[in-house]
Amino acid sequence: MHLDEHINGLGRDLKLRHGEKIHKLTINAPFTCPNRDGTLGRGGCTFCNNASFNGKTTSTLSIREQLEKSKPGMRAKRYLAYFQTYTNTYAEVKELQRLYEEALTTADIVGICVGTRPDCVPNAALDLLADYQQQGYEVWLELGLQSSFDKTLDRINRGHHFDAYVETVQRAHSRNLKICTHLIIGLPGEAPMDSMITLDRVIKVGCEGLKLHPLHIVKGSQMARQWKNGEIPAISQQDYAEVAAEMIQHTPWDVVYHRVSATARKPTLLAPEWCDNRWPILNDIARKLAAEGGQGSALTC
Repeated sequence: MHLDEHINGLGRDLKLRHGEKIHKLTINAPFTCPNRDGTLGRGGCTFCNNASFNGKTTSTLSIREQLEKSKPGMRAKRYLAYFQTYTNTYAEVKELQRLYEEALTTADIVGICVGTRPDCVPNAALDLLADYQQQGYEVWLELGLQSSFDKTLDRINRGHHFDAYVETVQRAHSRNLKICTHLIIGLPGEAPMDSMITLDRVIKVGCEGLKLHPLHIVKGSQMARQWKNGEIPAISQQDYAEVAAEMIQHTPWDVVYHRVSATARKPTLLAPEWCDNRWPILNDIARKLAAEGGQGSALTC
């Protein structure tokens, strides 16, 4: 099944606007998380692998070296530099500028995607990103919201509430920056309808992109202990496909889907086991969209 036939995916969007295939290259930059170092909280989110937040996981390669190492074998000739790991606006603006510009001045890089928390985006960082966009670079600010329900955010020790997300989106949009919002399906205490409500709230606030992914239970996380004790279930492949497809069908076509699922690798992944292979779930979602209607179809009924 061809998922791209039923959604407005990032690859499709980039090719339409840039005239050629653009591929994202992931960067592991020297950032940490304010929800772990005491600035905003302690312990991190309960779904995080604690071991992945120590200094040993930061790449010993420079930004440019990481990008050049990732290029061989890619079918694209131009790329987006994706600052993915940790909170990538959590530094003084001069340090952000140094890291971002090392990526942007690497050959064949046409823009950056910056992953961060909605409660950790100062105006200086937004101004910096807006300046790059004005220079002609592709710029996406990726905000890890996960849920719009404050009780869920408290339950997973997220360290912020939905109002922090709304306020950051408003400040980013005042600078014409594009937002990609990350949402998790299957969080503890949430029903499928809660994911639909979160989607509706996010769309109303305004965003240009979305990423969906299932809740992963990984070793070293607080959720791993809760899962082993039978306190939280792992979402099934069928349930995830149904919720994700319905969310896509209720998403306006002009919103770009950067991702509709995600994988994790064993032995770090404990549950659900189906998350170690992306193709079966992507095919399930594509089949449902083909049979019942693609992105935005539920909005025209």
